[in-house]
Amino acid sequence: MAAPRIHTDLDAAKQALRRQALAARVQADPLAAGQALAGHVLRDCPPPPDAVVSAFWPLGQEIDLRPLMGLLHARGNLVVLPITPKRGSPLTFGLWQPGDSLVPERFGTFRPTGVERAPTFLLVPLLAFDLSGNRLGYGAGYYDRTLAALGPHFALGCAFANQQVDSVPVGPYDARLDAVATENGVIRFGG
Repeated sequence: MAAPRIHTDLDAAKQALRRQALAARVQADPLAAGQALAGHVLRDCPPPPDAVVSAFWPLGQEIDLRPLMGLLHARGNLVVLPITPKRGSPLTFGLWQPGDSLVPERFGTFRPTGVERAPTFLLVPLLAFDLSGNRLGYGAGYYDRTLAALGPHFALGCAFANQQVDSVPVGPYDARLDAVATENGVIRFGG
């Protein structure tokens, strides 16, 4: 009987932090921050030349990765975007190139129509992160399931600097990040 209470407390803590994180990023400039983030990633944490890099099309006030996506494509990386399956399943990823048409899908996201490829270097959206490499997502668990299901990979959270918090509440299925990139730089985590 204790497990449901613990889970309920964890869910409540995550929901409270989601509200706080969404409010914090309202004042940010997604494109300007995304341009700065692109420079930091390419200088301090570039994907290997042969990496298949997953990115994400900006949703609402998310940091805008389109500048980085274009630069990665220009340097020869294959760039893929997530395809959102039914709840409870991991994401799949379709090949994207500049100028490609995107198809609207669930949660206001857009998916590519290119062939599916598994990423080895993931640019991961988040609402909040801490200096232990924990991230808070939107609550559906897609990235946690995806990171758990993939083979060897590098997970780089992408966010505004003001999305950093002292501590992210985590459960047993929450995946950790290898690093986070913001408009202020890249933060790598131990381990």
